[in-house]
Amino acid sequence: MKWLRWLLLPMAGLTYLFAQRCELFESVIPSSVPNPLDLTPSLAVDAPAGPARARAAATRVIPLLEPELTAKELQWGDPVFLRAFKEEATLELFIKHRQSGRFVLFRSYPIAKQSGTLGPKLREGDGQVPEGFYAAGRSAMKPNSTYHLAVNIGYPNALDQALKRTGSFIMIHGNQVSIGCLAMTDEKIEEIYSLCDAALQQGQSFFRIHIFPFRMQDDRLEREKTHLHYDFWQNLQEGYRLFETHGVPAETQVQNHRYQFQALLPEGTESAPAK
Repeated sequence: MKWLRWLLLPMAGLTYLFAQRCELFESVIPSSVPNPLDLTPSLAVDAPAGPARARAAATRVIPLLEPELTAKELQWGDPVFLRAFKEEATLELFIKHRQSGRFVLFRSYPIAKQSGTLGPKLREGDGQVPEGFYAAGRSAMKPNSTYHLAVNIGYPNALDQALKRTGSFIMIHGNQVSIGCLAMTDEKIEEIYSLCDAALQQGQSFFRIHIFPFRMQDDRLEREKTHLHYDFWQNLQEGYRLFETHGVPAETQVQNHRYQFQALLPEGTESAPAK
């Protein structure tokens, strides 16, 4: 029966490859990992890690992005805001429109790789991508990252610390590898990094990063009424709604183990009351 064993071995190998191709072994969270059979060469820069790589990336992407910026009446170096949705595997980059004062969606990027399931990060090593309201300043920019370019999202934030959540070095980065991070392709992280870096150089002291399990519409959230994190997600929805309404990410504080929000309105309008 040796002939039967030699016949079954290649069949098993083909079955495994087919399962991988159909993403039967993927995480619960959708991931837009590029097709490994796609041999299109990357356009990302090949410069030494550090400031030289950041400069080379900006030099590459500025001519590509400026026509779209102009078409949307946006300008290179204006304030930015990042928003990510785990279920949709999407990261959105907004830029502040000078005339309206609102943050306008500039580009939506597919998240190439993320780990874990829906729900917040609770402890070091759990592989979860955090959920909540974060911020990144000058020190969060990591041009010397081993993952091409990276932005530290600022986990754990004040709420994470109050809830005794642990973990560190959670990034938005390139290289399409994730253990609790949001991983992009190198080409896309060059755009994201360069736009954020330009905003900081032009005077934005920090930019906000909001991470949600899914788009927080009422009907989608209602499907999770029995979920362990339903109450937490209801709290996240408050901040989501304020941005959807006003076009400016809200000020966020922590009280009684919950986020508290102060709506920020476009410049030239009256301040909104605290929530």
